Amino acid sequence: MTTETQNRIASAVVPDELRLNVLPRFLGRHYLTGESLVYDWAARLCRTYQGGLWHFFTLSNGGFYMAPADSARVHVRWHLNGYSDMMGADAFGIVTTLFALCHLAENTLDDTVIGRYHQSREFATQHMEAANILRAID
Repeated sequence: MTTETQNRIASAVVPDELRLNVLPRFLGRHYLTGESLVYDWAARLCRTYQGGLWHFFTLSNGGFYMAPADSARVHVRWHLNGYSDMMGADAFGIVTTLFALCHLAENTLDDTVIGRYHQSREFATQHMEAANILRAID
C-alpha cells in the first residue's frame, strides 16, 4: 500500500436519522451560526442558489462538510479573488463549508472551529475537483 493510499481521507454521508447530531458535534455551541453561514455563503457564491436539502458528510480525519443534495453543476463566482467557474455540487458544498468555517473561526476564535477548517481543507486537497476548490477559496 502506498503512502498516498494510506493517507487518503474518506468521506461518509450522514444518515438522515443522525443529522441532528452532526453540527453540534463538530461546531459545539456555534452549530446554529455555522449552519446559517453555510447557506449564506452558498447564496453569495452562486447567483442561482435558492436553498434546498443538503447532505452532511463526516471525514475520516475528524472533519466534516455539507453539500447540496442536488447534483447539478453550478456556476460559482467570488469577486474578491476573481474566481468564476463551474463546479459540481459536492465541490460547491466543500467551498461553502470552508468559507463558512473561516468566517466562523474569525468571529469566534474557537480552536475547535479552526481545527475543523483545516481538516476540511485537507480533504479538499484530495478531492477530484481540488484545483477548482482551492482556486475558489484562495
